[in-house]
Order: sequence, then structure tokens, then C-alpha cells
Amino acid sequence: MRSNITVKIVGGPRKCNSFLLGVVFASVTWTVIIILYSRLVKESNLNSGRLSPQPSSLMVVHEFLPKDAHNKGNVEGEDKHQKMLAQLQPKKLENEIGMVRSLEEQRIRDQGYKNHAFNTLVSHKLGYHREIPDTRNALCADQKYPDELPSASIVICFFNEDLHTLLRSVHSVIDRSPKKLIHEIILVDDNSNLDNIHHEIEAYCKVHLPIVMVVKTPRREGLIRARMFGAKKASGDVLVFLDSHIEVNRDWLQPLLARIQEDPKSVVTPIIDIINADTFQYTPSPLVRGGFNWGLHFKWENVPQWNLENAADFVKPIKSPTMAGGLFAMKREYFEELGAYDSGMNIWGGENLELSFRVWMCGGHLEIMPCSRVGHVFRRRRPYGAPDGEDTMTRNSLRVAHVWMDDYKDYFFKVRPDARHLSYGDISLRLKLRENLQCKSFDWYLKNVYPELSLPSSEKESNRLKNKWQALDPGGKKKFQPWHARQRNYISQYQIRLTGSNLCVQSEKDVKTKGSYLNLQPCLRVKSQMWYETDRHELVLAQLLCLDGTGDTPRLSKCHEMGGLQEWQHPGKVETAIYNMAAGTCLGSDDPSKGNRVTMELCTKPTAAKWDLVVARKALEPTP
Repeated sequence: MRSNITVKIVGGPRKCNSFLLGVVFASVTWTVIIILYSRLVKESNLNSGRLSPQPSSLMVVHEFLPKDAHNKGNVEGEDKHQKMLAQLQPKKLENEIGMVRSLEEQRIRDQGYKNHAFNTLVSHKLGYHREIPDTRNALCADQKYPDELPSASIVICFFNEDLHTLLRSVHSVIDRSPKKLIHEIILVDDNSNLDNIHHEIEAYCKVHLPIVMVVKTPRREGLIRARMFGAKKASGDVLVFLDSHIEVNRDWLQPLLARIQEDPKSVVTPIIDIINADTFQYTPSPLVRGGFNWGLHFKWENVPQWNLENAADFVKPIKSPTMAGGLFAMKREYFEELGAYDSGMNIWGGENLELSFRVWMCGGHLEIMPCSRVGHVFRRRRPYGAPDGEDTMTRNSLRVAHVWMDDYKDYFFKVRPDARHLSYGDISLRLKLRENLQCKSFDWYLKNVYPELSLPSSEKESNRLKNKWQALDPGGKKKFQPWHARQRNYISQYQIRLTGSNLCVQSEKDVKTKGSYLNLQPCLRVKSQMWYETDRHELVLAQLLCLDGTGDTPRLSKCHEMGGLQEWQHPGKVETAIYNMAAGTCLGSDDPSKGNRVTMELCTKPTAAKWDLVVARKALEPTP
């Protein structure tokens, strides 16, 4: 049945124009609504567990970017858009990419920590490409580099690396480097024996990354000799050594190559930014340089103030006494001329100090290029060691001391008397190398390169250094710590109450007791229930100890300021989940018959409780 509709327009041309404008306005409004609705449906699909085929992004947004990194108008427009979307959809937990939604995801995460010492669940969900913040000084964007620069051979060695993390490392190099500067990328598999990774990476690169050469050592060599193996395969002008769990930043390669072109005896390093091992959050590092102590352990230290007197100094090369060793570049011919690595060293440890001393003492320069930044996953432990359990760090340090430190090696033995009679192999070829290169003395190095290193002037000082060394973890590797302390900025203070009850989260023991578990007790205004949230999303009980999501049961630990298992997210203040991205789980509550202990639960389980973050007062009434 057809209906005839007659529209009668009354009022002349002016009213007709108003009517047409109204129709256009209504059409535009409905179009916008439809677009927003489709986006919300897509977002809903993501929240239901279906991952987007597009690469995910876990990035620190505006606070870590240079002030002029974005056009102000665009940022304001994006902020308005996000606020509008926030009004149309419920709040969700931040950084849900790390959430463990099933037992299978829990297995992937736990196995990743066991095999690789970082959160492989998050790494896999990130994909091979992601946005990271440009952490360079704002002046770096204005730096100009020659059109013609040396070609680079990128050498990346790996042993039992996580496949997704390794491929993201390679893709970041390809995505953020001028194609004409990369002569080749060489992946050196140091005889991995986990998960058939060699065949998988070889097959992937053959199809998708023809610029990548995948080679394998005939037996386990360790980082030092594996790098030498890769360097012999290289044919580019410059060798660039990178670790296998990194992400390079914008325009990272040009500053390194330009400096080597200017001075072929320069060995240059980028600033190493931090990729959190638990969350893969990318954050900038302060401008620091390398040093060492008399136990021959590398350390980071502040750049001397006289190096940074004006703004331009923050983009110029900065001389560094030593380098961390994981990421650096040098002319390939100079690497060979200088004696490559000491092949008598085993696996890993000390090779960075040996090469640093050799560069400076034998006529070269070691410099940091502030406009080159590369993110590195800082693990809290090495997931593997020497095949025979050898303390390679001590063996290699002994070779450094006997070849390069002259009489100053006595200071090393005052800190390490246990090492005096240990074996370190034949060093005759390295002593001959030092003679042939006509290298300067270690005394010259200390006076001209590292005068800031103080000598132990007394037996008391030597004992202090010895005790400090003995406080290190077994194996001599110090736990990674932030490079500078900070004043905490508390943004909230509240009690954490179980929704629908009068029970609040409280420490089982005294608030000063590290390792104390938490349970639910009647809400009272007592110190053991007072939680302070910091600007880094830590939950600090009584401003003393941090809530730590380690294991199945959270506990109180010393605040380490590195996020991860001490970083908590919640989408609101009432009936909210409290989520730890590094753990991938939420705060839950145990069976009352077991003492109402606070637990860590899969966020999809009913035992993952809802909480009210209540501003503290003398007593709290139960919710109706």
C-alpha cells in the first residue's frame, strides 16, 4: 500500500531555507551517532576478548613527550573526543592488555617469566609494531645529518629469546631506520635449544624480512664470542650491536653513524630507555653515563655538571668512561683493528669494561649520543647462565684486571680477595695486543678519563667496598634499580572496603613488617588500614610499604619505584576492581573461614572482588 505524503511549506523562502538547514543538521547528527555507535561496538568486541588485528600500543602518553611534540590544537581536539567517548561508555580498567583472562593465558605468562624473565603475555599482545613516545630532547628534531652516511650492519645475538619480543626488536629497527642506511641485519642464534625458535625465526624472515640474515653458532658460545661470530659475517661500514629485547626510537641511527663518519675512532652508544619487564611500558631514562667500582661492576652515574652548561650541550656527544655494552656502534674495520672482543672471556660479563678501557687507552673515544635513544627490557634476573655453572663474571673480570689495570688491580683484589687465586686462562695474546697498539697506562686512564673515581685511601674504605660487593646477589649481579630517588607525590588517601560490607583491607602484622599478608577486618580509622595512592599508582600502607602483587597472595614490600607488581589500576572509587597489570590479576577475597585473606584472582572470576575506595574517617558504616 503506497502512501502519498504532501509537504506544504509555508512562510516563503526564509522559512524554506531554515527547514533545509534543519534537515542537513539532523542528517549530520545521525551520521556522527552511527559512527560513534560502530566504534563502541568495535570496542565492545575488544573488551570481550577478541584481539584487534592492528598493533596494540602500551605507551606513556603526553607526560613523557617533549612539550612541543604535538600540535596543540590536535591535542585539544583529541582530548575532547576522548571525553565524549568516555561519557558514552562505562569506564574500564586501564592497560587491560596485561589482564589474564584464562588459565591458558596464565600459563603463557608464568612460562614466560620462567624462560625469559619478563611478561611474555603482554609482549605477545603488543604485536610486532607499536607506537612509543619520542623521548629525545626537543632540540634533537632540529639536528641535521649528512645525506651520505656509512652503511650499518645491525648484529643482534640471542639465546632462547621469546620469538615475539625478538621479532618486535627487528621490526622496530626496520620501521624507524632509513632504508638506505641499513646494509643488513644479522641475527645470531647462539645455539638456542628452546621452542624450535631458530627454524621459526628463519622461516619468518625468509618470507617477510629478506634483509635479515639468520645464522647459528655450531655450539653455545655466549654473548661475547657470538657477537664476534656475527661481526665476521658483516660487510657494512659500521657494526651496530643491539640486544634481542629492545625497541629503537625515532631517528636513532643517524646520530651514531654521523659521529663515526666524523671521527672513525669514536665508539658511540645511545641513551638506553627503560622498557618495564612486567608491563612493557616504555619510559625515558635520565641523561647518565657509565662508570664502574673497584669490584669491576658497571654502574650508571650522573653526567658531570660542567658537561651540561647550556641547552645545546644536551644534544652534543658526551664522553663516558665506560659503557653498558649491550648497545653500541663502531666502525667495522676499527673493531677488528682494536682486537674485537677478548675471545678468552666466557659467556657474559666484564666484556663491556674491557672494551671501554681498551678504546680509551689505545687511542679511541667512547661517547654517548643524546639524540639516539633505544628502549631495553631491564630484567631483574638472567634466566640462564653458563652451561657448566661457571662464575663467568669473576673469570672475565680477572682477565680485565691482569691485562689492563697494571698495579691498580690490587684495589680489585682488596674488594675481591676470594678471586686472587682463581683461574682466568691464558692472557698472553691480549698482553701482546696491548703492546702492539701502544696503549697508555691505566694511571693515564684514571687521570684523564675518569678522575671522578675515588681510590680507597684506607683499609677501612677497602673493607667498606668489600662489604658492599658481598651484598650483591649470588653471581655478582646487582638488581636493577632506578638511577635517582624521588619524593613521593601522594594523590589520594583512603581505606579499601569490600563492597557491601564493613570489612577493610588491613595488614596482618605491623605496618613496618615486610612480607606481611593482608586480610579483611572491620573498618576502623587505624594506621594498618590507611592506604596512600601515589602518582605512580603505588598503594602505600601508612606511607611505609607498598602493596606488591607477587604470587597468589599480595603482600607488603619495600617500595622499589619501578612499577610492575607494585603498580595498581582501578577504574573508579565505588564498586571498582583493583587490577595489577604486571600480575594480570585483580585483588580478591578468600573464604571467610580461612581468615578473610586478600588474594590475587583472575579478574573474570567471581572471587575477584569489588571494592570501595573510601575517604578515611573515624568509622565506616557498611553499605546498604
